[in-house]
Formats: sequence, C-alpha cells, structure tokens
Amino acid sequence: MKDKSILSEGRQIQLATELVRLGARLQVLEASTSLSRERLVKLYKEVKGASPPKGMLPYSEDWFTGWQPNMHASLFINIHSYITRYTKVRDIDAVIKSYQLYLEHIEVNCLQRILSFTRAWMLVRFVESKVLSVTPCVKCSGNFLVHSLDIKSNHVCGLCHVPSRAGKTKRPVQEVVEVQEVAVKEACAM
Repeated sequence: MKDKSILSEGRQIQLATELVRLGARLQVLEASTSLSRERLVKLYKEVKGASPPKGMLPYSEDWFTGWQPNMHASLFINIHSYITRYTKVRDIDAVIKSYQLYLEHIEVNCLQRILSFTRAWMLVRFVESKVLSVTPCVKCSGNFLVHSLDIKSNHVCGLCHVPSRAGKTKRPVQEVVEVQEVAVKEACAM
C-alpha cells in the first residue's frame, strides 16, 4: 500500500516538474496535480530557481480572438483535438503533448511563440466549457477559434481576411502574413 502511494507521488512530482519546465503557473500545477501548494512552491523554486509569479491567471477569452493570438490558439486547439480524437492521451497529458507539438511547429517555421502554456491550458478549459468553439472558414476550410455565441455560418478566418493592422511588427507585414498563413493553414486543415 505504501509503495503505491510513493509511486503515485513520484508521478505527481514528475508531472509538476514537466509543467514547470513548460512554463505553467502555480494555479495550473494545483489544478493538475494532487501535491500540496507548499510542495509545489518548493518544487517550482527548485526547477526554475525563482519563486512562482504571483497574481491571477489570464482569464479573458477575448484574448484568443485577436488576430495573431487567434492564429496560434487555433493551431494549438487543432493539434489538441487531433491528439484527443486519435490517441488515448487525455486531460493534462493531452495539453502537454499538444503544447510540445505547438512549440515544435513554431520553431520549425521560425514563428514567434505567442501562446504560453498557461494560456493553452486556459484555452482548453474555454473550449471544453463551450465559451469558445472551433468553426471552419468558408474560404480556406481551416478550423479556427470563435466565441461560441458568434454566428458561424459565414466565418472568414484572419488569414483569408487579414486585418489592416495585422502583423505590424519589426518584420515586414507581408512576410509575417505569408509565414503564418502557410504554417497555420497546414495545421488547421486537419
């Protein structure tokens, strides 16, 4: 009986360590593991070498509907949907695997990381609670995030109808749009 609890605790510590390395906030660790807050704070300090950040989690679902965040969030949620549909990976393990694939995808395509692990975790919660949903674009047929109460029958994604201020960064707008368009369309067409 005692060995089983030691193994279980070891798995919880391993999960918490992986979450910290991916950038999860303390609240995510508390919701995803059975370890006490004190142990999680201690583990966080050991892994990161600093105390966990204080404050509330980013809560607004509106953040996911902005042009660039929507492209990255749509990419992530399509990866997550694929994993949960075609594998036996579920819950926090599915979020971890999806986020790792998201990171690989943006690295290979030389994109800026927009979606933090905590935001990705919140995104899954928003989709599961039906605050946000995925709908296909009528032009490219890619699946993109929208508010669940939005009219979805004529949805045109941010790649097919790029907002005038989209991509106003240090890189030229057309370059940003082209790179993101290719990368996101490939992933969202799953």
